[in-house]
Amino acid sequence: MHDRYGPDALTSPTHRARPTSRPQPADPGLVVEEVQTGWVGAVVRVEKSGGIHLVVLEDRHGRTRSFPLGPGFWVDGAPVVLTAPVTSRAPAPPTRTASGSVAVHGARARVARGSRIWVEGKHDAELVEKVWGDDLRVEGVVVELLDGVDNLTAALADFRPTPDRRVGVLVDHLVPGSKERRLADEALRTVPAGTVLVLGHPYVDVWQAVRASRLGLETWPVIERGVEWKRGILRSLGWPAEGQEDVARAWQRILRSVRDYRDLDPALLGRVEELIDFVTA
Repeated sequence: MHDRYGPDALTSPTHRARPTSRPQPADPGLVVEEVQTGWVGAVVRVEKSGGIHLVVLEDRHGRTRSFPLGPGFWVDGAPVVLTAPVTSRAPAPPTRTASGSVAVHGARARVARGSRIWVEGKHDAELVEKVWGDDLRVEGVVVELLDGVDNLTAALADFRPTPDRRVGVLVDHLVPGSKERRLADEALRTVPAGTVLVLGHPYVDVWQAVRASRLGLETWPVIERGVEWKRGILRSLGWPAEGQEDVARAWQRILRSVRDYRDLDPALLGRVEELIDFVTA
């Protein structure tokens, strides 16, 4: 007959099988109870400390406490083994390059063209590479150092530009009446028309093409004539300015502040784009 009061507790088995713990990713927001301490809280994050992965729980009062990731937790009244949260999918590749061009993913660098872009120094080359590097590789354009506009005429004589082997030259401080303008005009008279394009920005140095706001400034400092410009800039900014190593470190700091074309002055942007168009035409 059916026993409405259930079996006799003294005669029924006293041993029950222990529930089996299941794996549970420690996703943010998951409410967890730590068995030994009774601490109940929501998962804030999983972090690594001293070689151990810890889960950080926040209780309803906003207090946090860390526990080793693994067994010893309950979720919804059932034992679990907390595991690291499942990482999300890799972010989609950017649709634009640092220059603002449409990104071409998976394309191999094109075999270098015969045409070249020349820049005056290492800092100019590094800035062009950071912003336009992806575009130049797709187009097969090589950027080379000129080491000063004073060498332009001799460099062109060695290169011997033709309509199929053009040279685009980026020059600092290319303004009417400047030494740079005079040297550029002299060099252009030595090559066939349409084979070389010399463009530049109005700044003393390419450093100034980086927006001052990226360094927390309203404008770039004005340096008196007769003072070596880069050292004068460093002293105005309160940065070390003793030797070339200080200059190099300062430039790397400036270069790191550049994220994409929006951090550069239009006076440089337009000229570089024009040079790329000229050598890839």
